[in-house]
Amino acid sequence: MFSPRQLLRSAVYMPFAHVPPGRVVELPGRGTTYVTDTPGPSESSPTIVLLHALGCTGLLTWYPAIAPLSERYRVVTLDLRWHGQGIQAPEMSLYDCADDVAALADVLGIERFVAAGYSMGGAVAQRVWRQHPDRVEGLVLAATSAVFRFTPWERLFFTGLEAGMIAARGISSSRAAMTASRSAARALHLAPSDIHDWAMQEFRSTSPWAVGQALAALGRHHARPWLGRIDVPTAVVVTTGDHVIPPSRQVALARAIPGATMHEVDAGHASCVMQAERFVPVMVQAASTVAARRRDFGRHAPVEEPQQA
Repeated sequence: MFSPRQLLRSAVYMPFAHVPPGRVVELPGRGTTYVTDTPGPSESSPTIVLLHALGCTGLLTWYPAIAPLSERYRVVTLDLRWHGQGIQAPEMSLYDCADDVAALADVLGIERFVAAGYSMGGAVAQRVWRQHPDRVEGLVLAATSAVFRFTPWERLFFTGLEAGMIAARGISSSRAAMTASRSAARALHLAPSDIHDWAMQEFRSTSPWAVGQALAALGRHHARPWLGRIDVPTAVVVTTGDHVIPPSRQVALARAIPGATMHEVDAGHASCVMQAERFVPVMVQAASTVAARRRDFGRHAPVEEPQQA
């Protein structure tokens, strides 16, 4: 007989790759988050900040891609708010997540960077450019969209979810904080010698309550009115076998951004890890395209707008 753990290990493929060490970083006035900072080939290498998917952590989404990307870039990951060892706050919004990314860049002494995001992280990357255009010198957007509340069913789903999250905000916040605290304590002593055990630990570090809050925030994301103003090199990685974010919506995102390049990968929505052998080479290609097109786009004044996701 096989134990449930053995069955899970045999059913779920987790590619082996080096997991870089990280540390908890204080973002002044905002809170703490878990960060990895992998150097590039030289001190002058450009920086790419990798933003993770919903319900994951920075490392869990990106660990197979970090080493290949570090051949060209300095590679930074962080846990976004309410995820893993990310900032615990009364509310979850993509607006705040984008400000957290800029705050981390300040702490790490990074003046400008390429923002790369997968799924939810792609929405955050869009917002980083929107709120801090003077800091962003390129975008890589993978398996993501400009809007997540699009069809009538999606509008109904997100409206109901948001109402439920508001009603349960006090409970969800306290439970998420308790879960994150326990997970952080465990993670600080975890050596990822077994990739499956490490991955499950990372996955469990985000509570279901936190996922619900983040999903509601994602439903409020709507970038279509300003996508046409993005003026930095942008690459969009389209996961053509995606059943979560339709490929047509990913293609529409690419077409809405002036000069964006499209890079297709025949894989599903979890391909950043589950089909890493397909996804990572395309991701590296997309990032290399952005790196080759980088230039000084000058300084832009940040856009003032009311706080929203």
